[in-house]
Amino acid sequence: MKKLISIVIPIYNEEENIPILISELEKVTNALASYSFEFIFVDDGSIDTSVKVIKEFTKKNKNLRLIEFARNFGKEAAISAGIYEAVGDAVVIIDADLQHPPKHITQFIELWEDGAEVVVGVRNNSGKQSRLKQLGSMWFYKIMQRISHTDITPYATDYRLIDRCVVDEFNRFTERNRMTRGLIDWLGFERRYFYFDTPERQHGEASYTMTKLISLGLNSITGYSMAPLRLAGYLGIVVLLVSAPLGLFVLIEQYIMRDPMQLKFTGSASLGIAVLFLVGIVLVCLGLVALYIAQIHTEVINRPLYVVRRKRTQTHTEGQLLK
Repeated sequence: MKKLISIVIPIYNEEENIPILISELEKVTNALASYSFEFIFVDDGSIDTSVKVIKEFTKKNKNLRLIEFARNFGKEAAISAGIYEAVGDAVVIIDADLQHPPKHITQFIELWEDGAEVVVGVRNNSGKQSRLKQLGSMWFYKIMQRISHTDITPYATDYRLIDRCVVDEFNRFTERNRMTRGLIDWLGFERRYFYFDTPERQHGEASYTMTKLISLGLNSITGYSMAPLRLAGYLGIVVLLVSAPLGLFVLIEQYIMRDPMQLKFTGSASLGIAVLFLVGIVLVCLGLVALYIAQIHTEVINRPLYVVRRKRTQTHTEGQLLK
């Protein structure tokens, strides 16, 4: 029996790219005749004729499915919906803008058959991204690598293949503000990387605006690291380490030893040091509160306590059981 590969394609206003994408996907699937394929298009509230174009193709291809959102819920929700609906032995996630070349699906499947449970597509270049986006992406990954408790691969994309066992575990996630690639990375499993060049977008404009990218970045930082919560506590400790010795020095030098060094600290200076000390205490207290918020955050997102790749059971012969 042929293995089934589900291909999930989130779309938003891609009317001109859809026919080209389907044509490219059909070339790949025809070359991989030893596998069965299903195409799952998830429309994220498109306002052009994307849905109409896909419906025309569903009449010709019985393996093509369409999921329509009631409104725009975002790309991450569209990908999650497609993965949830997929029934294949493996799921390939690919963008509809043709910047994820469909021809590489062949290599993804080869790596999967070689034992990889997750195959991650990683960009070799950034196409014609603005300098601002390139710098933002670079610093985002630098920050995530420093503060995240999940190993985030720089320039990794949503273009990836995940095995059925990974799909089943992914579908257990219940958090709402999510970054799909981050959740898949959090799960672990045996992974391989495939590096590819990003071609130029052929039609339309990218639906991910700078605002959406910033929002995704903030969700990623807060979703995969508790460092921002602890920041106030760390800052408070630094302030206390500076203000406490300084205040003690002023107290001894000015009021106990009667200013032998002739520093002549004014009342305003002493008041400023006292305020700085109190601010440090407040920040440390905020840090302690943040630790409790972090515990609440961990419980609320309700990620699985552990992930099992596979189970092995010891088999016994009848003679062994009798003993």
